[in-house]
Amino acid sequence: MYRVKQTQRAQQKRHGFTLLEMLIVLGIILVIAAMVVPNLLGSQKKANIKATRASIHNLEQAFKLYAAENNGEYPQGGQEQIQLLLEPPTSGDKAAEPFIESMPLDAWGQVFQYEYPNNKSKSTKPAIWSSGPNQQDENGSGDDVNNWDQTE
Repeated sequence: MYRVKQTQRAQQKRHGFTLLEMLIVLGIILVIAAMVVPNLLGSQKKANIKATRASIHNLEQAFKLYAAENNGEYPQGGQEQIQLLLEPPTSGDKAAEPFIESMPLDAWGQVFQYEYPNNKSKSTKPAIWSSGPNQQDENGSGDDVNNWDQTE
């Protein structure tokens, strides 16, 4: 009977973790987090850049359609010309839809920049770029994502 009471008391005392056990587990979690978080952040940045490149490609296609409807001419000017894509073509079918449904934004929620004629490269197509991850317009350079320099 004496042994039964001792075992019951030992079981009643031991219900939680010791401070040392908690600190060891916390340390392990912190080490794992320190290894994983930077990789996740880098992956998110790469995913945003890829999504922005895809949006730039879609804008290029919309401008090509615009040019096809306007005797091969791209709209001349700056960023405000993107607004023209929101309007349906004026020639031909009266039931035509706009070239794009809404004002496109890059992966960071910023509007795209547009320039035609293109003074950024030797290309004859319009220059389209995003301010990129730092959200600072560097005129298509720096970390800006553009349609004339598609290197990763």
